[in-house]
Amino acid sequence: MDYVLPLFVGIPLALVAVAAIAPWRVLRDALALITPIGTGAAGVWLFAYVSEHGTIAHSVGKYVGGVAIPFVGDHFSAIMIITCSVVAFASNWFAIVVGETRSRFYSSLSLMLLTGVMGALLTADLFNFFVFIEVMLLPSYGLMAMTGTWARLSAGRTFVLVNLATSTLLLIGVAIVYGVVGAVNIAALAGAAAGNGPVTVAMGIVVVAMVVKAGIFPVHTWLPRSYPATSSSVMGLFSSMHTKVAVYMLMRIYVVIFDLDTRWIWLIITICILSMIVGAFSGLGESAMRRVLAYQMVNGMPMILVVLAFASHNAKTVIAAGILYALHHMITVGSLILTSGSVEETYGTDKMSKLSGIAHRDPWVAAVFAAGAFSVVGFPPFSGLWGKVFLILGIADSASWQAWLVIAIIILASFGAFLSMLRLWREVYWGAPMNPQRIPESLRVPWLRLAPGAFLIVVSFGMFLFAGPLVSATNDASESLLDVNSYSTAVLHQGEDAPVGVATNTTLQGGR
Repeated sequence: MDYVLPLFVGIPLALVAVAAIAPWRVLRDALALITPIGTGAAGVWLFAYVSEHGTIAHSVGKYVGGVAIPFVGDHFSAIMIITCSVVAFASNWFAIVVGETRSRFYSSLSLMLLTGVMGALLTADLFNFFVFIEVMLLPSYGLMAMTGTWARLSAGRTFVLVNLATSTLLLIGVAIVYGVVGAVNIAALAGAAAGNGPVTVAMGIVVVAMVVKAGIFPVHTWLPRSYPATSSSVMGLFSSMHTKVAVYMLMRIYVVIFDLDTRWIWLIITICILSMIVGAFSGLGESAMRRVLAYQMVNGMPMILVVLAFASHNAKTVIAAGILYALHHMITVGSLILTSGSVEETYGTDKMSKLSGIAHRDPWVAAVFAAGAFSVVGFPPFSGLWGKVFLILGIADSASWQAWLVIAIIILASFGAFLSMLRLWREVYWGAPMNPQRIPESLRVPWLRLAPGAFLIVVSFGMFLFAGPLVSATNDASESLLDVNSYSTAVLHQGEDAPVGVATNTTLQGGR
């Protein structure tokens, strides 16, 4: 069944063409919803299939492993596909409700972004990963231009410039890796950066590019400046796709290519600690709702990646905790963005100084936002509780003073997130009612606008309620990520007769 893997990219790509030429808005809207439902269902099938049969891989054209264009599916990629699809569905749903899909090419561009994400999560080749990153970026530029106001477009230039520079840096890093090793296949590079200076430097360039895309300190400032410069639906897409694809590849690279090299533990801890503190408290100085939420993304990324510093001890448990937190963060931040977007679309602004007393006018909106705030901080009964608890338990398992330092910073960062959410609540949802001469008393957030954010918070509640199966799934994802031998065997077809005898795995790795 490995031949199914290219269809994760091929079918959404074909639907992009259909959406681009479809003259009927209802058809384009239907495709914008059906496609992420389809990719999510395919992700569920992939997770179930690899649970029974193990990691699967497909080489396009049946070329030999290491030379072919490879797609590989395991629990880790499957669970990320499912979660990305859920948030993409909710974001496109919100776009339809608020009328953004009146722009003819909105649906096709959002589906092209989803296509790039599918490819990036399934590819086993660094150069093809770069290609799929470009497939993600091109529609992102269009979405930002299409949904941003003139004032927003000036900030959107930051997104374009940073991502162009990052893509160039990524391509340079991949080219140097190929020049040093003679391969860019991730499986062929297994362990290559552990103790090999030239490969480490080359892969370091790739890692820096991914750190920029993930919005990690000190290269994070572009994210809270540019993401809120587009619409809420597009910000929801970006929050679950661009940053999380970068986090996915950073985890894959560090486990497979760096072989959990302990030389970088202190660097990982230092950068993640600083990023947590900056992300947690910088939001206190912002004046717009979605800029506050953008800093929660800066706060959340290092909480996912810091687990790599403790993977030398009980790697399966601690990396599973990081994956669980990533899933929670995608769902929760997506809900907060879309809920804030419903307020912005209804009242015409996301400036906190111009909003007040929303809880009195729209108690259900306030309830959904409060639930999202509880989740992002780590309160029950939402996914954030298990995300924080298992993250702290996984790190504490190493029983080192570095672990206690990181745990203390996680608690401090959670307190900073709590203060940011409390300030936003006080300014926007609490307080005196707004001036009825400026905002009509009859104006309310329509149910349809609130529904996408509420849907995601229900998913978060479900993740809390069914924590057992969720933890089991993340343990499977962690185990598949750490099982480098199965990954390499599936991708490189070791022990099989390749129909095209271009090279062998031994030849490819001879450049070490």
